[in-house]
Amino acid sequence: MTAESPPPVSVALVHYPVRNKRGETIGSAVTNLDVHDIARAARTYGVYRYYITTPYVDQQGFVGEIIGHWREGYGATYNPARKEALEIVRVVDGLQQAIAELTAAYGERPFVVGTSAQAQDRTMTFADLGRMMTAGRPVLLIFGTAHGLAPEIMATTDAVLPPLQGRTTYNHLPVRSAVAIILDRLLGR
Repeated sequence: MTAESPPPVSVALVHYPVRNKRGETIGSAVTNLDVHDIARAARTYGVYRYYITTPYVDQQGFVGEIIGHWREGYGATYNPARKEALEIVRVVDGLQQAIAELTAAYGERPFVVGTSAQAQDRTMTFADLGRMMTAGRPVLLIFGTAHGLAPEIMATTDAVLPPLQGRTTYNHLPVRSAVAIILDRLLGR
């Protein structure tokens, strides 16, 4: 990595393949709140890119309309801070496209780290990942929508972060909350 290299952390929000509550592989819909809120959290913590991954053309168009409104439309002048946050958003067909774009930007493949509300194999601590990021290793954090990333996506990760745990047995955070908590643990002061 050189002095001109982008910051070493990016985020991907995967909409396919993910799991539904019955454990079946599905594609989920993009939500307006996830586009805005994750972009704002990512920008706050210095994330290089926020990828929204969906193979569905109608969903890609939906995201394009949201981004267009806030980057070029009335929203750009009404709320310049929102425009700035949405500048880092990219819509891609799938995770491999995001990895390819980051590999080109960094000159090396990013270390791909999955997240899950359930314990997984290949768990890496937040501290170990933080040290890797501090050393300049590019990292792509991937988050799932619906009921989490499908096994075929988890199998492609280099490591998985431990689940976030509160004080109760209830464990179903909104993905935008999980992203914010994880970014704060890894990049917060």
